Amino acid sequence: MQILPLSIRRNPWLLDSRGVTAIEFALVAPVFLVLLLGCFEFGQAIYLQGVLHGAVQDAGRDAGLESGVSAGGDIDTRVRRQVAAIAPRGSILTTRKNYRNFLDVGKPEDFIDANGNQAYDPEECFTDANGNGQWDADKSQGGQGGADDVVVYTATLSYKRIVPLYSLLGWSDTGSAIATTVLRNQPYADQDARPEVQICPT
Repeated sequence: MQILPLSIRRNPWLLDSRGVTAIEFALVAPVFLVLLLGCFEFGQAIYLQGVLHGAVQDAGRDAGLESGVSAGGDIDTRVRRQVAAIAPRGSILTTRKNYRNFLDVGKPEDFIDANGNQAYDPEECFTDANGNGQWDADKSQGGQGGADDVVVYTATLSYKRIVPLYSLLGWSDTGSAIATTVLRNQPYADQDARPEVQICPT
């Protein structure tokens, strides 16, 4: 014969397990819901990144042809259409920068570091590589460039998140994805010369 503790004999309702499932569900459901919504959000971000990256790769190859110089707008439109299928309310901003070769990508214009601080100062001489008359931290020229030029094509997508979790927390409900490709234009002609001029501010 089992002898119950005095507290249970005085309070038999302590043995009543009815409603326990509802309490357990109330404790577990919020955590499970947050994990589920997080999986949806993460899945959307990964899928959008993959589609955008593929579209940018295709666009970069098409733009590298001789016809790509004049068809830049049409190529950008094709990128938007591919992404619009999964992010219909998204907006895409595309940019193109061109360089003479791969070694120049992302490099600053050369300058004479007169004071030895390893940074460009307005009074120091510099080599104007892109012809705009001022020192730039990136020696690129804008646009698709010409034959044999190296092009950095970037697309930035802003899209509406499918999960309202961020807005409930007071955060932005807009996500973003960026895809970049670096390709050389086809050698359909001789590469244009890029004269470099040394400029010394007075």
